[in-house]
Amino acid sequence: MAMVVKNNMSAINTLNTLNKNTNALKKSLEKVSSGMKINSAADDASGYAISERMRVQIRSLDQANQNAQNGGSMMKVAEGAVSSTVEILKTLKEKAVSAANDTNTDSDRATIQKELDQSIDQINDNANVTFNGKYLVDGSHNKKVTQTTTHMTNQSLFTGTHADARLTALQARNGDSLNIHSTDTVTVSYVKDGKTYTSSMQVGSDGQLDYIVSKLTGGAITVKGADSKIGLDASTNQVYTASGENAITLSTGTSGIDGQIAGFTMYITDNKGNVNKSANASLDAFEESIRAQNSSEDNSIVLQVGTKAGQSIKVGLTDMKATALGLQGKDGSTISVATQEKANAAINALDAAIQKALDQQTTIGAAESRLEYTQANLTTASENVTSAESVIRDADMAKEMTNYTKNNVLLQAAQSMLSQANQSSSNVLSLLQ
Repeated sequence: MAMVVKNNMSAINTLNTLNKNTNALKKSLEKVSSGMKINSAADDASGYAISERMRVQIRSLDQANQNAQNGGSMMKVAEGAVSSTVEILKTLKEKAVSAANDTNTDSDRATIQKELDQSIDQINDNANVTFNGKYLVDGSHNKKVTQTTTHMTNQSLFTGTHADARLTALQARNGDSLNIHSTDTVTVSYVKDGKTYTSSMQVGSDGQLDYIVSKLTGGAITVKGADSKIGLDASTNQVYTASGENAITLSTGTSGIDGQIAGFTMYITDNKGNVNKSANASLDAFEESIRAQNSSEDNSIVLQVGTKAGQSIKVGLTDMKATALGLQGKDGSTISVATQEKANAAINALDAAIQKALDQQTTIGAAESRLEYTQANLTTASENVTSAESVIRDADMAKEMTNYTKNNVLLQAAQSMLSQANQSSSNVLSLLQ
């Protein structure tokens, strides 16, 4: 190359190389210090975009997991309240059975009644439990409910039993006669709006089931004919007997909680006052098949447990107050154990209340179990997406340290050569002497 003064091309070339090495070292330093091989879109535009989308997904998955954990905590609070109510109902059932025994005096039953009243008050306290200021089992978080009527089905009577069947002709499920006679006395007890009603009458030779039930309940309860269908539930689904066979069903004349009937008891005594145990075993087997509820919009608790809209779990929590359980009336009156007949009605009312509480506990428990599976799934998903994002974004530190060392050496070499190239122009001065 000719010796020139104006343009020192060696120095220029070396300077360009120095700048490249400086930029390379800068990038190496950035990767080594951050631990990421992609620090901006300039490093890898498509890789950066993919990585950022994955980071959004990871954060969303982690938040959904947190939502599921919070939801699980809420369900545990609700379950605790309902579990307490179940324990109270167990104790009340025990007390009612005790009160039904005629070894108790009126004073004894009055004492039991006081304990029962206090316990029912505690059930209402349980129903007002809150989580983060939100009431749970007071009926404010029902799923969509259509107003329903109390239905009580008896699957211990013969499948061919009709509403107008004579009591003297009634048969057990296996076809055996119940041995009810026209001179026997039939007694019906039931609880409505917290008050216990008891009435009796002679069976008579033509006493029909529907007539007797209607007369003894003042028309509050009617008898439906034998059928495997026993009406529509709160979700307007047809409800069938558990066995799929025909059975008679009692229903109330008024729908909603105001018309709910609890603790229906029907039993037979002969003209000497003796109890007909075989008949009573079949007649006292009316169990609630459809619960009376007031109509309600869908106020279910919605737990967002996914990264997309609508990926949620809905939990409907029913009313666990004493009124909804059939233990208390609107005026504050509670089920009574003041007499042997009322205590018997209370036993069945408590059985129905226990079943309602257990159904609610089952619903909550199922939601808790599902939330646990959801948390496990979200944790796994977050882990897998994090692993995929790491492949794209994280730096191989061993590799980056190798590049850093190389770029550092090259930078020092370029700096040294630039110094040499800058001195080469001074050689022209020897020609000008």
